[in-house]
Amino acid sequence: MIRREKFTSALALAVLFLAGMAFAQTDPGVQSASRGTGGTIIDPANDPNGFTAFFNDGLVRFQEVEAVSNSANVGLGPRFNSNQCSSCHAQPAVGGTGAAVNPQFLFTSNGVAPGNTTPYFITANGPTLEARFPYFLTASGTANTKAPNGGVEDLFTVTGRPDAGSCSLPQPNFSAAQAANDIVFRIPTPVFGAGLIENLDDSTLLINQAANIVNHFGISGTFNRSGNDGTITRFGWKAQNKSLHIFAGEAYNVEMGVSNELFTQDRPLPEEDQQGTGLPANCLNLSGAGYPEDISNPNLTPNAAVLDDVSAFANFMRFLAPPVPGGVVLNGQQVSAQSIANGSALFSSIGCATCHNPTPGTTQVSNFAPALSNVPVPAFSDFEIHKMGTRLADNVSQGGAGGTQFRTAPLWGLGQRIFLLHDGRTTDLYTAIVDHKSSGSEATTVVGHFSNLTTSQQQDLLNFLRSL
Repeated sequence: MIRREKFTSALALAVLFLAGMAFAQTDPGVQSASRGTGGTIIDPANDPNGFTAFFNDGLVRFQEVEAVSNSANVGLGPRFNSNQCSSCHAQPAVGGTGAAVNPQFLFTSNGVAPGNTTPYFITANGPTLEARFPYFLTASGTANTKAPNGGVEDLFTVTGRPDAGSCSLPQPNFSAAQAANDIVFRIPTPVFGAGLIENLDDSTLLINQAANIVNHFGISGTFNRSGNDGTITRFGWKAQNKSLHIFAGEAYNVEMGVSNELFTQDRPLPEEDQQGTGLPANCLNLSGAGYPEDISNPNLTPNAAVLDDVSAFANFMRFLAPPVPGGVVLNGQQVSAQSIANGSALFSSIGCATCHNPTPGTTQVSNFAPALSNVPVPAFSDFEIHKMGTRLADNVSQGGAGGTQFRTAPLWGLGQRIFLLHDGRTTDLYTAIVDHKSSGSEATTVVGHFSNLTTSQQQDLLNFLRSL
């Protein structure tokens, strides 16, 4: 009798365990079916200003490979994270975020950065990354919390390239920063639908904020603002950039080392500025063309060719269509429309939509293209910055955003993203959700509500998110 009872108990536990595995919530994962992502929002049949040509020109330039000199497309370096826009913005189409295969992993072996070593955090199938040191290091190698840094520490230098002349620069000391627990990462933000975001006026966002503040989830939020005119900024992980022009110009200078009409000088590392040295003379003006390296081209034709690269990049992003929702496949089976609808309702009822607003409002009339005019922006974001607590904090301040604050990441296109959260720390949606909960996070109550859902309800919510 005793043996039989023990056997029955063990069998019951095994059944419960297997049932739990069978019904545990599962991130459906990256949806591979084409949703038409990467096309333009402009209707070629209704393009009175002729901007379709500018979108196509920007698309080409977005994929061009930069060189240091001796090339028609010059200006790379002296420090850089990549040598073309599309190497970082590739998933699921040009304009997206980091791809499954990280091009940075091959830079030291394929001639892009031959005199460098691959940083320890760059892997073949990991996220495309930029690195920052929240604080300057002391002479003894510890983080000086009284000396904020936070600037981008470019991964590679032009050292060893045949087109770089005698310029030889050390890479940042990533190992020392790791030992001091003084290194954080960012992944590229997708720019689909960026023109719609740019065409939301402040009053629309402020009205939306007033509606959001009435909640029972402990969510507040504020806006980052331009230091120049005081208006709401909205691009970047901390909503630190005002416009697509500034967003593109900063990236061209910081991520590829190309001086341009918005950021007109070669950029030293934060340490080189702090130490009062800047870049050595033999690493300045490496292209030999003078500053800025990227300029307007008034003698070229057709019209789109006259623009500088930064303007072309801005137009490409401005006219990229927003991502389109689609069906979801989980474990080889099509998810039902009812499950996705249930997930959408839960997304709102437990509080996710308080920050990730299905739409914060409608755009103003656009002077670029009719397709940008008077349309809702289904971005699933309020474009506010929120305190996200100790687990997600990066201790980096940008504009009015502090070390724990981040812009509500737009969720449109989430179904086809591989790496999640600002630093790409996970590929699993469930993990990304629970990582929103920590001390000081405005999302803690909402994540608690998510955790209290049944396994089936959590699955519906994950299915809904992967439909976006």
